[in-house]
Order: sequence, then C-alpha cells, then structure tokens
Amino acid sequence: MKFISWNVNGLRAVAGKGFADVFVTLDADFFCLQETKLQAGQIDLEFPGYRSFWNYADKKGYSGTAVYTKHEPLSVRYGIGVDEHDHEGRVITLEYPDFFLVNAYVPNSQDGLRRLDYRMRWEEDMRAYLCGLPKPVVFCGDLNVAHEEIDIKNPASNRRNAGFTDEERARFGTLLGAGFIDTWRFQHPGEVKYSWWSYRFNARANNAGWRIDYFVVSEALRGRILSTDIHNDVFGSDHCPVELVLA
Repeated sequence: MKFISWNVNGLRAVAGKGFADVFVTLDADFFCLQETKLQAGQIDLEFPGYRSFWNYADKKGYSGTAVYTKHEPLSVRYGIGVDEHDHEGRVITLEYPDFFLVNAYVPNSQDGLRRLDYRMRWEEDMRAYLCGLPKPVVFCGDLNVAHEEIDIKNPASNRRNAGFTDEERARFGTLLGAGFIDTWRFQHPGEVKYSWWSYRFNARANNAGWRIDYFVVSEALRGRILSTDIHNDVFGSDHCPVELVLA
C-alpha cells in the first residue's frame, strides 16, 4: 500500500500548477492533503477509482485537510473530539480493518510563538487521541516540527522559531516514546532531506529547508515498512510530497 502526504498550500492554486499530473504519476492508494484552503463546493477535483473525504475550517480560505483513497473505509471521523481543536479542519481519520489512517495539519506556533501554548495543548490532546485508537495507526501530514538538528538547514539560528522550539521537539519525542516510529528517519538515519522551504531568501534554490512532513506509524507496523521517500523534485507548493509504502 502506497501512501502520499502533501501540504499543497492552497489546492486551487496547486491545481493550476500540475497537481493532477503529480497525483496520477505518484499513483498512491491513499493521497493525503493539508492546507487545502477550501470550503465545500469551491473545487471539483475527483479522480477515477478514488473516493475523497474533506474537512473544512470554519474560517474561509484557511487550513483544511482531504484524503483521496482507493479503499473504502469502515468509518470516517473529522477532528479528534475536542471542541477547542475541531473548528479548523485539521484532522481526518479513516478506519480500515487493520489500521487507522490519520491525516493532520498541525497548528503552527506562529511568529513570536504567540500560539505555542495552544500548540502544547494540541500536542497533548492529539497524542491521547492517537494512543486511544484501538488499532495500529498511520499518522501523516504537516506536523510543523523539525525534530532533530539534522531535520533543518540552520538549527542554531532557528532555535526559538516556530517549528523548532525545544517544547515542540520534545513533544514529538514524547509521541515517538509512546510507541510510534518516524518512518523516514527509521529508514534513513543519517540522510539530510527536506520537505518545506520558505518562499523567502531563495530558500528552495539554496535547499535551506526543514523536514516537517512525516509518516509516523505504530510500532506494530514496524515490520511492514517497505520504503519511504521525500519527493523534493515536485513543485507547486512550498512543501513537497512525502511517501510511505507498507506491505
């Protein structure tokens, strides 16, 4: 089974930059999107053989997630059941016989870390949600954290910036310690590869990036991890798609 996750930073925008070609070329069983920036009815973008599920933010043009899947789920959940978090369209969960797929767009702590306290509450509630699911979990998306120094081009100068604070990195470590695997780092322990680049300072041209897009899976799925990839040759967004293949 092939999984793709991509923060498209506005699906209507990327639809005009070759999204359909990328979608068809990657040919995934599950194609998870974050930051769709849509409301219902604002785009008609379906693909033969896929069913799609959408979670929209209350605020127009903001956040939002979607999943295209070739496999009919047993159930679908929107949000995590915590009202504080469930108005921004950030989480979709699809249930299958032997796992849950959880697609998430994790809140950014923002400039000046003005949303860091909220982000810490999100982390605690999200971990509780994932740990409470009664089957193994495939958790993916823009998790808005570069976990280790190897995951960011300039760690020293970004130490207290959103996405690379000690608090956010520690919470990601706590999630892994609760029985989850960062699949890319599991397979590529010393490799430097990024999934997001700022639009400023020619960051992508200079490969001054961050790895903040992940597939994280339950320990029970360790033996099923076949391959992982970061498709940094795919453009159209400030993020690139990331990939997981499970047996």
